[in-house]
Amino acid sequence: MKTIQRFSVTSASLAILIGLSGCSGMSQQDQNTAVGAGIGGVAGAVLTDGSAIGTVGGAVVGGVIGNQVNTNDNRKK
Repeated sequence: MKTIQRFSVTSASLAILIGLSGCSGMSQQDQNTAVGAGIGGVAGAVLTDGSAIGTVGGAVVGGVIGNQVNTNDNRKK
């Protein structure tokens, strides 16, 4: 059982690192969308006890909200 847990933690950490490195060439709006989707997905999973529909729904809503968030950089353009 501990082997599975170690593998899961290692895999999740690796996926996060790869995902974060992919954000370097993204615009601020794209980064906000990605972060919003990630946070929304986690929130949806927590609120629905891991339901796939809740997770995907949270990710969609979070991505839309993240996409619409204006930062100071976006307002100057």
